[in-house]
Amino acid sequence: MDPVPLNEIVTEQNFNELAYLACNPDVKAAVDAGHIPSGKHHFKNFGNHENRRQIALKDLRDIRATKLEKVKGCLRADMASTIDEEGRHNFLTDAIRAETKIIDTNNISSNAYDGEMRTIIEKYEDGIILDCGAGSRGEYYGNVINLEIAAYPSTDVLAVGEHLPFRDNTFDAIFSIAVLEHVRDPFRCAAEIARVLKPGGTLYCCVPFLQPLHGYPHHYFNASSQGIRRLFEDMLEIESVTVPNPVHPIFGLTWVVKSWAAGLSGETRQSFLDMKIGDLFAEPYRLVHEPFCRNLSEEKRFELACATVLTAQKPIKAS
Repeated sequence: MDPVPLNEIVTEQNFNELAYLACNPDVKAAVDAGHIPSGKHHFKNFGNHENRRQIALKDLRDIRATKLEKVKGCLRADMASTIDEEGRHNFLTDAIRAETKIIDTNNISSNAYDGEMRTIIEKYEDGIILDCGAGSRGEYYGNVINLEIAAYPSTDVLAVGEHLPFRDNTFDAIFSIAVLEHVRDPFRCAAEIARVLKPGGTLYCCVPFLQPLHGYPHHYFNASSQGIRRLFEDMLEIESVTVPNPVHPIFGLTWVVKSWAAGLSGETRQSFLDMKIGDLFAEPYRLVHEPFCRNLSEEKRFELACATVLTAQKPIKAS
């Protein structure tokens, strides 16, 4: 099954500021922070050498309509919705937004389909798949319903995982990739995913474990291999829990080290970069007083925290 490509290599001829920023969240963050004046400035100085991509603005309404026709009879009648000018079904009522704490965000979530996902897409070429929390996809498949809380070009249905707007046993397969850490109630989302999956259907789910805090726009819960199993084991038959190369421990390690370095400056940053791995084997209670620890910003302390500590008080009821 051939997808419709939704991004393209940027050239001087096709450059579009909004499309470039939408496809390059790091550039957008730099522009928003005032570090660079525009996406065009970045493209001229860096992006053209880096083979950067931008969203290819295409009319997907006919394909979207055909996809949604497949699940028309499977939409829940008890949930209110609207249809926007692009043909997206929107189930994000004010009540659901308030319950799930959805807020508007400039963050852009974008992941590529891995080999296993492409195999599943091909397997169910004549069926229908739910990409639950799809983010902004660079490829648009005719048998994949992209569900999101943001109206990306690839989004088909606007809804939340806690209240999936589909009847029981609707989908041949479901993807949930780097989503459940961002929801307030991952157990409810897992139950909803299991509910709308057909008997014999396939779930392909990825939840981070040792990843730093990253918001879209919130980040609530990471999960160990036991944790991701616990989310689904009462409802589905678990075939395997693995750590494939796209989520190899090296990604977590380099993420932490790079982010730590980004939270330092000047001589402190350079001294940190000059350290050897063996230097970090010292007693942490001694290292915590070193400049690379003392000078780490509060924002980075939360992003990279070993743990967080909460204090609270129970309200006193009026007599």
